Amino acid sequence: QVQLVESGGGSVQAGGAVRLVCSFSATNYHIGWFRQPPGKTREGVAAIVTDSSNTYVDNSLKGRFTISRDNAKKVVYLQMTSLKPEDSGMYYCAAARLWREMLSIRPTYWGRGTQVSVSS
Repeated sequence: QVQLVESGGGSVQAGGAVRLVCSFSATNYHIGWFRQPPGKTREGVAAIVTDSSNTYVDNSLKGRFTISRDNAKKVVYLQMTSLKPEDSGMYYCAAARLWREMLSIRPTYWGRGTQVSVSS
């Protein structure tokens, strides 16, 4: 069992920045961020492998979103900049043993999410 707790969400104006933090309990899992906008299905945002040697960021978010990891602190960060109203939604972090599970939005463990609201 892997515990995941998200923090850092809140309300921000368009053009602003937010850093989300995912605290996890096991370092041997790949960690990813997903989001679910209101009325839409869950989508992948970014992911990072166990040793930070490889990362994934959705093409539409590259240049604005960055993912990083600190295993000593057991946290993964999602730095979001130049935020847009369409970035609003519930953001979840998740853990998977296999990279392909992460990329296919099938991680094993999920956090409860943190809300991000971007106003225009």
